[in-house]
Amino acid sequence: MATGAADRTVFVVDDDDAARDSLVMLLKSDGLTPRGFASAHDFLATFDLAARGCIITDLRMPSMDGIELIRALKGVGCILPVIVITGHADVSRAVDAMKAGAVDFIEKPYESERILRVVRHGLEENDAAVDAGAARTRVLRRLESLTPRERQVLDLIIDGASNKIIAATLEISPRTVEIYRANVMSKMRADSLSDLIRSTIAAGVG
Repeated sequence: MATGAADRTVFVVDDDDAARDSLVMLLKSDGLTPRGFASAHDFLATFDLAARGCIITDLRMPSMDGIELIRALKGVGCILPVIVITGHADVSRAVDAMKAGAVDFIEKPYESERILRVVRHGLEENDAAVDAGAARTRVLRRLESLTPRERQVLDLIIDGASNKIIAATLEISPRTVEIYRANVMSKMRADSLSDLIRSTIAAGVG
């Protein structure tokens, strides 16, 4: 589900006041909602894991640099995409940042359209991650509604077992398997067998 720009925040972390303010103004001019922070510590002190959007951080900062910030965010389960801004001489460190979890890096001096394009991509990536997480939660809740026997039938369906094999494995009649199978499809809100298998596998089941 697409989310409006007002519902998402672009967090800008940079100890350079002029650079930070300039980027915040650029993002605002594009209709985005930025928030600036002078240090990684300031950002982490107020960061909410439920926030949506993306993060832009300078690579070189005192006390805690961009890579350390990325690692700290990953350590608490943050799914916001992180974009690193780096000087030309720090490209190798920017690669290290991507290995740590950054989705992209931008070299200074950067073109406005370039950074806006990367930010838009980051916001789209966060939307996709949030939507995937919500879909997984829905599937897991539906799984909880299954009886133990229905869950056994589902597990065998995911393994590719036919009704005949399911009946033999569970020592029940093929007709009973059909009833359980119909219940599983209904409770899981699956329109087809492929839909059932795809959603459960995507949720980490099977």
